[in-house]
Amino acid sequence: MAAESATGKGMKPYYGITFLIGLGFFTMGLMDPLYDTYIPMFLKNFIETDGLIGSIMGLDNLFAILLIPLFSALSDRIRTPIGRRMPFIIVTLPLTALFFAMMPGAALKSLAFLIIVIFLLNLFKQAARGPVVALMPDIIPGEYRSEANGVINTMGGIAAIVGTIGLARLYDVNLPIFGGTLKDFPGKPGWNTTPIGSLPFLISAVLVVLAVILLFIFVKEKKNATEKSDKNEPIFKSLKLVLGDKDKSVLLILLALLLWFIGYQGMLPWVGQYSKDFLELSPGLAALSAGMVGVAYALFAIPSGVVAHKFGRRKTIRVALWALSVITLLLFFHDPFVRLLGFSHTARYISFWAMLFLYGTFWVTVITNSFPMLWQMASYDNMGIYTGLYYFFSQIAGVIAPAFTGVLRDMFGDRVIYLCGSVCMLLASVVISKVTKGEASGKAA
Repeated sequence: MAAESATGKGMKPYYGITFLIGLGFFTMGLMDPLYDTYIPMFLKNFIETDGLIGSIMGLDNLFAILLIPLFSALSDRIRTPIGRRMPFIIVTLPLTALFFAMMPGAALKSLAFLIIVIFLLNLFKQAARGPVVALMPDIIPGEYRSEANGVINTMGGIAAIVGTIGLARLYDVNLPIFGGTLKDFPGKPGWNTTPIGSLPFLISAVLVVLAVILLFIFVKEKKNATEKSDKNEPIFKSLKLVLGDKDKSVLLILLALLLWFIGYQGMLPWVGQYSKDFLELSPGLAALSAGMVGVAYALFAIPSGVVAHKFGRRKTIRVALWALSVITLLLFFHDPFVRLLGFSHTARYISFWAMLFLYGTFWVTVITNSFPMLWQMASYDNMGIYTGLYYFFSQIAGVIAPAFTGVLRDMFGDRVIYLCGSVCMLLASVVISKVTKGEASGKAA
């Protein structure tokens, strides 16, 4: 079983190992904001309609739907001298780094090459994600997983800050890559073509590889990796048992997270483009909009876990969802409001960033505490399956949302993404109120 809290010292003994496990999550937090910010811009150089761009952004999540549950469940079942999660991590993450580094070069070549690289990047990234995340509940006791997940999300937030606030500032550096430079991209006559920058992608790839090396050296799975269990059911039988439980708390959590991820995934991929078009920011500065969410992630992930431990996970998530619904509604009215009041250019984007910072504060509260609710209902033998289910439903949202809001943008304008997000967060708060399990004091299923 996962480690027991027999020390009586609370979460303190687990902070060190949790930070090390968080290196795996750091790699995702480093790449995801840059991907969400710049890939729609790269695609916009070739494609006119937002609906089609959104569909391409969503198609990569099809891999997540298939691969995250599969590799999470497979990592439940294998036993090797280096662990059950680590073999997947040390193979898939370096390959992810390779194709992430290739992204700007692909965008300089052709649309077909860009889509191929997007395909391969997501193939390996999504195969890595489930085993990376399942490392933590293998080691940390159930009552401390909100705090531990806060630590891991802090690592993701720090990575997002490094990516969007640090590395994105290097986007405009004219660096030769793959035999080309920024000026070599011809665009199309009459298009407002976005230049292609490579340094953020190249440096991110190097940092991902370094994180994998540190993770492999310092996080040892060997103790649990050699354990055998008579309860290890076949993958599909385990899924049937999970979803067939008379208590529908698992299904309700999955439905709620589907809704809130539709709200999130339907908004965030367009924030960079929105910042460029409405706030008139350069591509390098446009990434700072998503970076505000990352800053809030880093600052409030750990406190949000502590708050949930004190007041309850479900109550904390519900309050956060209500706040997200209000904030996204305010974002919908932001542009006409600041123009009506005659805000300066600087005041317009600073106020927008401030609202995204608040959004990130409550968003990380939802993410930090929802995963531990599912893990609380799992056992050591099916922890990967529960992890896979979480990502299965969240990635369905990743497929649906960008295409859906892209079509809405074509029909009703860019600001509609925020209105859609507000409705989704409100519905999710209603669904999560019906969940009866998953608190820190509850017993694992």
